[in-house]
Amino acid sequence: MTILNIIEAIDRWGMEEPNRPVYIETNRTYTYGELKKDSDAIATYLQENIERARPVVVYGELEFEMLACFLGASKAGHAYIPIEAHTPKERVEMILEVADPAVIFSVKEWPELETTAKTVSLEKLHEICTEAKIATTLKPVVESETYYIIFTSGTTGVPKGVQISHTNLLSFVNWELTDFGITEGMRFLSQAPYSFDLSVMDLYPALTSGGSLTPMRKDVITDFKQLFTMLPTLEIEVWVSTPSFMEICLMEPTFNGEQVESLKIFLFCGEELPNATAKKLLERFPKAHIFNTYGPTEATVAISGVEVTQHLLNEYNRIPIGYVKADTNVYIMDGDKEASDGEVGEIVIAGPSVSKGYLNNPEKTEAAFFEYKGQPAYRTGDAGKLKEGLLIYDGRIDFQVKLHGYRIELEDVDHHLAGVSYVKQAAVVPKYQNHKVQQLVAYVVAERNEFDKEFKLTKAIKEELRQTVMDYMIPQKFIYVDQLPLTANGKIDRKGLINEVNAT
Repeated sequence: MTILNIIEAIDRWGMEEPNRPVYIETNRTYTYGELKKDSDAIATYLQENIERARPVVVYGELEFEMLACFLGASKAGHAYIPIEAHTPKERVEMILEVADPAVIFSVKEWPELETTAKTVSLEKLHEICTEAKIATTLKPVVESETYYIIFTSGTTGVPKGVQISHTNLLSFVNWELTDFGITEGMRFLSQAPYSFDLSVMDLYPALTSGGSLTPMRKDVITDFKQLFTMLPTLEIEVWVSTPSFMEICLMEPTFNGEQVESLKIFLFCGEELPNATAKKLLERFPKAHIFNTYGPTEATVAISGVEVTQHLLNEYNRIPIGYVKADTNVYIMDGDKEASDGEVGEIVIAGPSVSKGYLNNPEKTEAAFFEYKGQPAYRTGDAGKLKEGLLIYDGRIDFQVKLHGYRIELEDVDHHLAGVSYVKQAAVVPKYQNHKVQQLVAYVVAERNEFDKEFKLTKAIKEELRQTVMDYMIPQKFIYVDQLPLTANGKIDRKGLINEVNAT
């Protein structure tokens, strides 16, 4: 199935089969008819009250209303910005400053933050969906217009808003629906927060193909007892998650192909898939198809994929990140020239799924995005090589890492750590195990303090840091030093610290 227009493809199900399930909660199933009705009402409200093309924030977790707001914004010509409800206030404030949204749909209760944007509560949202007279003509997002904006970590502490257009999204969705065995009406797991672009891997392929989403909420994920009870009862066919989340799930012995017979496809993205995890999964689900995929947010979720088989695991100790999708080119660059086949260099992606750049940030956009051989291109900062058409990952060129699927700029964590009252200077480095980041380690030069034990100081630093960064960005280990090592250029010797941490 080839999708020509995202919004029309989703709406078709609402018109032709309004009772088809789209969102399956434990105690309630929502239909495509409801999604169409609510999103049309939201779009009408936006079209009548808000200047076209200004971004719209949707604040919440994994609720049906989030979907209705995303689609409603798109139908009225607005890019939407998903913000997860657990995001620290300071980060939300920085996003608002960069984005200057016109409206905030507060599906979860909005924190008391000053904003010029109009805030629409959940109660008001339900009112809009119940009482609105639907506009006869809606003017949706088309072609190169921005469909959504996802904010990622930034090196100076200021998040970067990656703008994804309708054309970008279309390229990704058609590839996923073509290359991974997805058929009409499949049931997808929806586990990643909507503010994490991994969620797009289940959201739009499911909705455009008449499939359904089964959300797995944060309270279940963080409570292993609840999680392990739920896993064997899941009635889903397509699993989308990071490898880290799968490693947790595999701790439950009854999570296997006999108990969860419906599972047909596993899609992994967001971080490296370890050989051991893939091997265990193949043993547990011998009839399923397991795919490793790769791609940055800036190129719309993923651009390459490969099916993981026993043969692949035997051949490669480090699982390849896949064959590049048909409409995209990957170049391995050595500076400004292309590296030879099999040589390691920077992975540069060129093609229709590459973003137009970062919202209101021309400097960062110019540094990462350019045109190459007539296509929009993006410098990933990832090292890799191409071997007989197969893309093989070789780690980060810069100091950006993935931990549990979340992308973290080490300099971003440094920046916020340096703002903690007990910290004079800090550098954060990754500790690896089997090429995968296991934890973040902070080297800290502490200010004079009254704590008699280091663990008390660590606790105080973490508490203060939690006010400004997401939980996954907080280092798990703290090492206190009198001074940080410097390079000959007078810069902090982060590479030296990485070597030190990983030597033991």
